Amino acid sequence: MESNMVGWFEIPVTDMARAKAFYEAVFEIDVQIHDLGGTKMGWFPWSEGKPGSLGGLIENKSHYTPSDSAGVLIYFSSPDVSNELSRIEGAGGKIIQPKTQISPDIGYMALFLDTEGNRLALHSRA
Repeated sequence: MESNMVGWFEIPVTDMARAKAFYEAVFEIDVQIHDLGGTKMGWFPWSEGKPGSLGGLIENKSHYTPSDSAGVLIYFSSPDVSNELSRIEGAGGKIIQPKTQISPDIGYMALFLDTEGNRLALHSRA
């Protein structure tokens, strides 16, 4: 069976309302919050059969801790990383590596910290 390599992701948060506001501002999306018996999930938009993977924010102080230097690095796809970079600091995040060309055939990347202290990345061809 052919599928995307990333099947699921969870971004740890300590303040769901703050993290929700940040991701909605930077990516211009609507994050749906669900309380699953003490664990809060903030689902990112997702459509069956379209590229990308399901996931979002997770708040559970017993099992998840945001990190700016350890753990998995998630790359969000973008038509141009400059779009999201222009909104990160205004939403309370911090750019830690500006738009940088990886190579002409791979495209560009950038690194940022979200409002929770997680290190994340952006990727685009342009």
